[in-house]
Amino acid sequence: MSISVIVHIANEEPALGEIEELPKTTDNILVVHNPRKMDGRDLPYLADEVTTMVLPWHRIIFLEIMPSDDADEIIGFVRD
Repeated sequence: MSISVIVHIANEEPALGEIEELPKTTDNILVVHNPRKMDGRDLPYLADEVTTMVLPWHRIIFLEIMPSDDADEIIGFVRD
């Protein structure tokens, strides 16, 4: 199952993509599949036919994990 993420890269716009598993503390790189801009367009610094991007951790500011479609809906406070 792929996990949708937003990768915030130093001095670049954020990139949307999928990863296979959450990164471990020992990882030095992050492999992102189907990298694209937030609006779905191609990233300007990648060739058109690129489907996988490998980023070193020192270039990543932070990583946002997007909720999956099959995640349970959280029910907040309900007042009767």
